[in-house]
Amino acid sequence: MSTYAIGDLQGCLAPFDALLARIGFNPDRDRLLLAGDLVNRGPDSLGALRRVHELRDNAQVVLGNHDLHLLAVAHGHARLKNKDTLQPILDAPDRDTLLGWLQRQPLLVEAPAFDAVMAHAGLPPLWTLEQARQRAAEMAAVLADPASADTFFQEMYGNEPAGWRDDLTGPTRWRVITNYFTRMRFVDRQGDLDLTTKGEADQPPAGFVPWFEHPDRLERERRVLFGHWAALEGHTGVAGVEALDTGCVWGGTLTALRLDDGTRFRCDCDAALIP
Repeated sequence: MSTYAIGDLQGCLAPFDALLARIGFNPDRDRLLLAGDLVNRGPDSLGALRRVHELRDNAQVVLGNHDLHLLAVAHGHARLKNKDTLQPILDAPDRDTLLGWLQRQPLLVEAPAFDAVMAHAGLPPLWTLEQARQRAAEMAAVLADPASADTFFQEMYGNEPAGWRDDLTGPTRWRVITNYFTRMRFVDRQGDLDLTTKGEADQPPAGFVPWFEHPDRLERERRVLFGHWAALEGHTGVAGVEALDTGCVWGGTLTALRLDDGTRFRCDCDAALIP
């Protein structure tokens, strides 16, 4: 039995299937942790979502920003963008099954056997793990309630407020929690987010650092697994912080990290295996 953490699929079904073959994935014994952004920009978002749904008994999934965008569109609170590849999902006969399942997925999952925690963009550096758990659970409750979920998707988009405050309430609070879990890259000393810069980790905006390099980062006991930041190419330079998005949709690779021993497996965007 092995457990594999896999980076952002973004609609790249063929590489995902090739990667599962590469690792010899066996649903009778193996487990998957998927770092979110299952859909969008790639050539087969519907196929990728269906495949993960088929594997749901063997997979834990966290929501990414593209997954939430799909749900906001489906709720009628956002429009498709020119580069989105989500229309086939919206037109599919099984859309309600797929989208209902997707909306029930959390922002944070844990793998206690490996002292690991996964969120799409990472773990906010000035949150304890218990705080992250509570805020992820709060968002799961929001998404589970039809009325609050509809309000959330209506108010989800935006970069403000840039940082956490304990007195935040309602949709504003929900937006900030979601931005930390699904869009975070650079933070300042107070932990506030810069949500406009998407480049290399060594080219931060003035006064900001990659979240995993924050000098006062609170959670250092557990391995932190995350996707979202393809420009890292799978490297953080920080022990115990594992970047999984290696840019398959941009012509890079799709990566699986075997948590049992730290071995990485990959296949390229054309599903040709790389030794």
